[in-house]
Amino acid sequence: MMKKKSVSARKASLVLFLCQMISALDVPLDSKLLEELSQPPTITQQSPKDYIVDPRENIVIQCEAKGKPPPSFSWTRNGTHFDIDKDAQVTMKPNSGTLVINIMNGGKAEAYEGVYQCTARNERGAAISNNIVIRPSRSPLWTKEKLEPNHVREGDSLVLHCRPPVGLPPPIIFWMDNAFQRLPQSERVSQGLNGDLYFSNVQPEDTREDYICYARFNHTQTIQQKQPISVKVFSTKPVTERQPVLLTPTGSTSTKVELRGNVLLLECIAAGLPTPVIRWIKEGGELPANRTFFENFKKTLKIIDVSEADSGNYKCIARNRLGSAHHVISVTVKAAPYWITAPRNLVLSPGEDGTLICRANGNPKPNISWLANGVPIAIAPEDPSRKVDGDTIIFSHVQERSSSVYQCNASNEYGYLLANAFVNVLAEPPRILTPANKLYQVIADSPALLDCAYFGSPKPEIEWFKGVKGSILRGNEYVFHDNGTLEIPVAQKDSTGTYTCVARNELGKIQNEVHLEVKDPTMIIKQPEYKVIQRYGQVSFECVIKHDSTLLPTIIWLKDNDELPDDERFLVGKDNLTIMNVTDKDDGTYTCIVNTTLDSVSASAVLTVVAAPPTPAIIYARPNPPFDLELTGQLERSVELSWIPGDENNSPITNFVIEYEDGLHEPGVWHYQTEVPGTQTTVQLKLSPYVNYSFRVIAVNEIGRSQPSEPSEQYLTKSANPDENPSNVQGIGSEPDNLVITWESLKGFQSNGPGLQYKVSWRQKDVDDEWTSVIVANVSKYIVSGTPTFVPYEIKVQALNDLGYAPEPSEVIGHSGEDLPMVAPGNVQVHVINSTLAKVHWDTVPLKTVRGHLQGYKVYYWKVQSLSIRSRRHVEKKILTFRGNKTFGMLPGLEPYSSYKLNVRVVNGKGEGPASPDKVFKTPEGVPSSPSFLRITNPTLDSLTLEWGSPTHPNGVLTSYILKFQPINNTHELGPLVEIRIPANESSLILKNLNYSTRYKFYFNAQTSVGSGSQITEEAITIMDEVQPLYPRIRNVTTAAAETYANISWEYEGPDHANFYVEYGVAGSKEDWKKEIVNGSRSFFVLKGLTPGTAYKVRVGAEGLSGFRSSEDVFETGPAMASRQVDIATQGWFIGLMCAVALLILILLIVCFIRRNKGGKYPVKEKEDAHADPEIQPMKEDDGTFGEYSDAEDHKPLKKGSRTPSDRTVKKEDSDDSLVDYGEGVNGQFNEDGSFIGQYSGKKEKEPAEGNESSEAPSPVNAMNSFV
Repeated sequence: MMKKKSVSARKASLVLFLCQMISALDVPLDSKLLEELSQPPTITQQSPKDYIVDPRENIVIQCEAKGKPPPSFSWTRNGTHFDIDKDAQVTMKPNSGTLVINIMNGGKAEAYEGVYQCTARNERGAAISNNIVIRPSRSPLWTKEKLEPNHVREGDSLVLHCRPPVGLPPPIIFWMDNAFQRLPQSERVSQGLNGDLYFSNVQPEDTREDYICYARFNHTQTIQQKQPISVKVFSTKPVTERQPVLLTPTGSTSTKVELRGNVLLLECIAAGLPTPVIRWIKEGGELPANRTFFENFKKTLKIIDVSEADSGNYKCIARNRLGSAHHVISVTVKAAPYWITAPRNLVLSPGEDGTLICRANGNPKPNISWLANGVPIAIAPEDPSRKVDGDTIIFSHVQERSSSVYQCNASNEYGYLLANAFVNVLAEPPRILTPANKLYQVIADSPALLDCAYFGSPKPEIEWFKGVKGSILRGNEYVFHDNGTLEIPVAQKDSTGTYTCVARNELGKIQNEVHLEVKDPTMIIKQPEYKVIQRYGQVSFECVIKHDSTLLPTIIWLKDNDELPDDERFLVGKDNLTIMNVTDKDDGTYTCIVNTTLDSVSASAVLTVVAAPPTPAIIYARPNPPFDLELTGQLERSVELSWIPGDENNSPITNFVIEYEDGLHEPGVWHYQTEVPGTQTTVQLKLSPYVNYSFRVIAVNEIGRSQPSEPSEQYLTKSANPDENPSNVQGIGSEPDNLVITWESLKGFQSNGPGLQYKVSWRQKDVDDEWTSVIVANVSKYIVSGTPTFVPYEIKVQALNDLGYAPEPSEVIGHSGEDLPMVAPGNVQVHVINSTLAKVHWDTVPLKTVRGHLQGYKVYYWKVQSLSIRSRRHVEKKILTFRGNKTFGMLPGLEPYSSYKLNVRVVNGKGEGPASPDKVFKTPEGVPSSPSFLRITNPTLDSLTLEWGSPTHPNGVLTSYILKFQPINNTHELGPLVEIRIPANESSLILKNLNYSTRYKFYFNAQTSVGSGSQITEEAITIMDEVQPLYPRIRNVTTAAAETYANISWEYEGPDHANFYVEYGVAGSKEDWKKEIVNGSRSFFVLKGLTPGTAYKVRVGAEGLSGFRSSEDVFETGPAMASRQVDIATQGWFIGLMCAVALLILILLIVCFIRRNKGGKYPVKEKEDAHADPEIQPMKEDDGTFGEYSDAEDHKPLKKGSRTPSDRTVKKEDSDDSLVDYGEGVNGQFNEDGSFIGQYSGKKEKEPAEGNESSEAPSPVNAMNSFV
């Protein structure tokens, strides 16, 4: 019995697997087909779930849906049917389910609060919207309260409470003064997340009476103000410093719950003097890279896009020089439901099987429930083809009546997801969507693709035939694609003909004919050839072609891959190119390109231009100037000028240039008048009124221009009305409410008389309005104020002088000033084409909102983060401008596997409009760059060690590394290639079982799921014999850190007399390593000048050994201790000690005085003279070691340690010792204040010090004892 149950269970699993494998029908996106096919309703647009509305405006609740036949709409409110016909304030838009609730004509928004749901229904099912909660926004007033002045002592902390009224949505809080200026904030004074203003310590400058809290309610565009708060700071001397105390949050621990995907904000604000500095850590983990930001002077920790992995304990530490305080916030990340697999629409044929799958996750795990046509599936009409299995609905042998819309609801305590998915059962005979008798043309020996787009339900079978009565096409010479396309990989001339596509299913059969023509390829049978030509010669290139007689070829000639120069010397014939009078600029490559509608061929040749042979020298020069100018036949508007030419100087005169001077308006300035051929010596000149003319003549030949002739006599013409009006009249507004009319003023001689002025006239276009005119002086601009924004105007400007007006001017159209566009482009969509290219679409904005000349659209886009390299970077926004009324643009040069944001703005002549909401998109993975390095070390007889660095640009998630290598013999021939795949987390590999004394070549690259990146190569040789060379290495790098310094020690194996250096830097920083040289060949070094409480990275290297370093070690300096700041002079023990010393010295002086009076001798001075004390030495500065102390008169520092040995000698190696020498290796320890703890014992190789050696750490007491 158990065996039968097991078999049945396996069969059920197999059936379910097969059902999931069956693919539903694909419906082609053919507009005509889609109009004919029946389809259940689909919700296309709906209002947000939580919809906060402005109580002063009409409420619009969106519900749009599509379907065939078009769906009808109904609504529920608070779970019951909402009859809109009974409420005069509620209407539904035609052919839509969108509700409009009329608030502006007497309705009250509060009366329409509730939960709304839309249902779209047709004969094939019903789709439902989300539950839309409608709530009007609220901006209540502040409750009145009596605020007492705050009297605070200097240095104390202070909190000014805001306590804004509860609004919907919550208001934005900010603090300002009476002058509406924002109050400055700093590490000392800042605003908390709750809106309160926190002072870590108050200063006298904080005294003021206008601390005002403002609450801005964005939905209603209102700002509420709290009554001003007064703060008075009184001073006390001295100001007492205080260690940090947390103002918020209170206590030592707290908890916070945040939802997945939201922004996590944690806050710590501390009191203290000096002002505490805040630091954040995550216990047992690291703060997430690229998602962590610090705000409000590091008092707020912000983590964006949180996930369950961000749960944990976050500690904030407030520290100043007196101490520290901390608070632990336990963060739990919960999750509203989110989709793993949302249900997708199914289009099935009668008798087919299918599945709807609805999988969601959340924390806690969401509950999955199904509805059919908006009704819980448990009470919905039964369907024998349907079976519900948890998050899956299995359909077996469906029929047309099985068509329905199913809803999946995934919910937990933090929210819900609702998705509609229809099952549409269609029974349709075959249809062929490709046009009948379509003609395809291809070139011989190229592929031919014949389309047969089709649809049917069940899915039709496709067959192809050639000719009317031909047999079905089969065999390797054809490729049959799933979409019905027939491919002929290599089309020949005999492939020409009619092809028939037949589609059939159980409901019918249909066929369609298409035609294929195979053309002969285009060929250049006589190509252009390389030519060498002398300068000023003639050259010709040939380009003779052969082509299919039914194709019309076009021939294009290029020079250096660009168009031919626009020069009449270049003559393009039917099958050649001829260049006349060749110059040096004609040197280059000439290409003949032959294009037809189906193919293109080209051929090129080079032209080299050389110098022509020399000819006898002939002296050519510019002509001499004309002379003897004479004016005759003077009239009001004309005069005749004659002259005698000068010498030609072996080059014929080609023309004469006549210039004039206006001695009345522009004396000394000569203007071009006209020019005549070189054979003419008289000319009739046209004149303008009111000009005092003088003329001169210039002769021109091929060499150049002569000097001007002497001026003619002067001739003054009479005044007259202006003959012309100003040119280039324009009307362009500089501000939204003005019109700036500009024109080019008349030249002096164009005025035709004195008193030049302008009559400026304007009127608004397309409006029945009279002309407005004004007469202005001889200027070139007039500004009309008070105009509407960007409206067209008719404009004209007329010249006049003392004698009258110029002719009636023509009208021009101008526009008043532009203003910035009002709205942002909507419906911004991004289609990622590949890993470096995306296409962005948007809807155009209404022209009336542009308020100016539409110049185009700007797309701002920037990289948010790399999805593979978690590092913070400066956000550099890029801008692309698309001219005109375009609705799409391409974004090139994107980085693979990255997250981007973009927005779109409309641009007019005034500037940019508002930005559309930021759109987030991600680029897919690409292939990585090459590994950053490949290093081969440690060669032995049969092995090599390979080390490498990861790619600088992974462009995705690395899956593995590929190593290929092969031996190279003495003749540089390559041996067999071996390939090894290495996991992506490895950075080194030892290759074994290699041949001794053999050169190997290595090829190394990285891989992502997209493919392999570029490779780097390296060569190396295995060694020849068993003698292992001594390769240096540095190991066991250890550190002993104090507050501002650290002792570094290491072990070295390698050649003698190596010079070492120590490199260090702040851990996690990208700054360059700092380098310190170690004197001699010691294996220890003291790093000084470090910052207390800071993590450092350190490594040791050997000079002369390129690239050889130890591995990195990380250490942290001790915190700055407040105890070091205690004034020793105020300590009781020190005062008592000084008193004892003074008393002892007094007793000694008395004894000495008594003995001296008795005639005795005091032996101390004699002993000092006999033994010069070597301890009187200055402190060494060159290597950081401690010297000996001197006597009190020199005021030199005391030695930190014991006295010299009894033999009174000082060894060099003893003077170079460090803290490690005094301890046991690196196991010495430090007190919290940085003093060293341990035995003062030298290394084994040092001689033991004799005498009274101190075993204590140096302290003021020891120093004073040594002094005594």
